[in-house]
Amino acid sequence: MISVFGSKYTQEDIDAVVQCLESNWTGIGKNVTAFEQQFRERLGSEHFMMVDSGSNALYLALKNLQLPKGGEVILPSFTWVSCAQAVLLNGLVPVFCDVDLYTQNVTAELIAEKISNKTAAIMVVHYAGLPVDMAPILALGYPVLEDAAHAVDSTVDGTYCGVFGDAGIWSFDSVKNIAVGEGGGIWFKEKERIDQSRMMRYCGIGFSGFQAASNNNDGNWWEYDIQQPNVKMLPSDIEGALAVVQLKHLPVNQQRRKAIWDYYQQAFANTAAVTIPVACKPNETHSYFTYFIQVPAARRNALAKHLYEKGIYSTLRYHPLHLNAIYQSTASLPNSEQLNATGLNIPLHQNLTDEQVELIAVTINDFL
Repeated sequence: MISVFGSKYTQEDIDAVVQCLESNWTGIGKNVTAFEQQFRERLGSEHFMMVDSGSNALYLALKNLQLPKGGEVILPSFTWVSCAQAVLLNGLVPVFCDVDLYTQNVTAELIAEKISNKTAAIMVVHYAGLPVDMAPILALGYPVLEDAAHAVDSTVDGTYCGVFGDAGIWSFDSVKNIAVGEGGGIWFKEKERIDQSRMMRYCGIGFSGFQAASNNNDGNWWEYDIQQPNVKMLPSDIEGALAVVQLKHLPVNQQRRKAIWDYYQQAFANTAAVTIPVACKPNETHSYFTYFIQVPAARRNALAKHLYEKGIYSTLRYHPLHLNAIYQSTASLPNSEQLNATGLNIPLHQNLTDEQVELIAVTINDFL
């Protein structure tokens, strides 16, 4: 079965993990520190750190924006469930907005429709790695959290997505462009918020006993300095080791992803039944995390089944959140609902061979 998502590991990745195991220390350590520093240099900001998942990065980012309890956070319905869960777990209220039918991204106009006197913040998601138009959203005047889980290599005018708002997060899980199994990253515009987050990722302990001893503190350095209750969100050094190598290999892997994306764009350009993704602007770069097509609703499920029978897996990312009963939403979001009926993510990752990519495109075109 050809997988819809995939990661690629080289001997260098394997060696990095083995070296970590041979060191007899797999907890947070020098590899995490090295990755954090390299990612900071990439962003051009010191206010970045690694955590154990993108989902926890979302939770921690919202928590340390210190929004008023019961405040509303406007976010796209067409996104992963962690976005809404992070809102709820912080005692906030998710307010779902629609996305553009062709970019699958939020816009300032769609967000503005949902603003109320309870609005506390806005969450945006750079879907598939296509940059959201941030300037008009920032101009609305609310704190903005960027979910750049799909957008680790996406830029606008040379600035990476994730650092335009007040906070940003990334995901490094097993299907992302930087894949370490599980892992995430968080950035804040303000230094004190990233310092607070760094403390909180270790159960709210200000300094570990080892840190206290290393700083030559006198006396009982093993005693905890607990500043705030929080769960443990530390990444492991195995994840850090993989992240360092994955970041190094990112440019080559991105070239492959772009080549597959470009092939699909040409293969489906004249297929009337397929709506292809929007290309990024000349001043932007794309991360090519996933390739999302739209086909007639009457044929979408049949196409997915046909692909599966041919050994090609496809999926829909994402089932609109406002349609999930748990959120008790009464919103009517026509674009998200149309995408739910017509959208399909087809395989896009650096492990695909040219023959597989051609087979996928031919199979879709022949069926339609």
